[in-house]
Amino acid sequence: MDVLTAGLLAAVIIAIISLSLKIVKQYERGVVFRLGRVIGVRDPGLRIIIPVIDRMVKVSLRIVTMPIPSQKIITQDNVSIDVAAVAYFKVSDPLRAVVAIEDYYGAVNQISQTTVRNVIGQFALDEVLSETARINERIKEIIDEHSEPWGINVTTVEIKDIKLPEGMQRAMARQAEAEREKRAKIITAEGEYLSAAKLGEAADVIEKHPVALQLRNLQILAEIATEKNSTIVFPAQFMSAIRDVKEFIEREVE
Repeated sequence: MDVLTAGLLAAVIIAIISLSLKIVKQYERGVVFRLGRVIGVRDPGLRIIIPVIDRMVKVSLRIVTMPIPSQKIITQDNVSIDVAAVAYFKVSDPLRAVVAIEDYYGAVNQISQTTVRNVIGQFALDEVLSETARINERIKEIIDEHSEPWGINVTTVEIKDIKLPEGMQRAMARQAEAEREKRAKIITAEGEYLSAAKLGEAADVIEKHPVALQLRNLQILAEIATEKNSTIVFPAQFMSAIRDVKEFIEREVE
């Protein structure tokens, strides 16, 4: 055997070996076909197949993050909104993911878009904004129900962006402002009610002790004096305040 033939034979052997050896990574599984028929699923590690006769398709088991493009959706109360979402899924059965469907990623993407549109269309705008968690769970259940026969497990679906028409944004801003004004008026009314009740109690006390009103007037004048105001207004009854205080002190002394 000459050198050329030996070299050619060595090259053929090396090619056959390279085609026979397959490395399956830790996060992958290898589905092996022999003459078009599935003969098994290979675990991670170095695997040997028969060249030309066998073919291995590797499937990743890692969680896939799939954005669901924004699309226009009409809610139950006829409001047009733009909704974008994101779905997380992984292959739970490599054999079915290869055999049962041609492109599982594209299939999950399409069914996700359709499900988001159908589910959100069943809710009013206020429900879409306030019950996002329940809507997310409902979308996940429907997608998972469709993808389970394909060997796909949907772990999470989240609505990540909701765009409202500008007119609706202004209307909601006015509604929120009106709601805040309503709460402010209620709080003010409650404060006035409590204040009136306390003033009624104070009036009952003053009615029993008239001198208390005079003492209150003196206290107010003392507070005004600390501000160094140039003008002080004396109430009409202040003129008799000193006399009333004097009579009160004399009665207390006796």
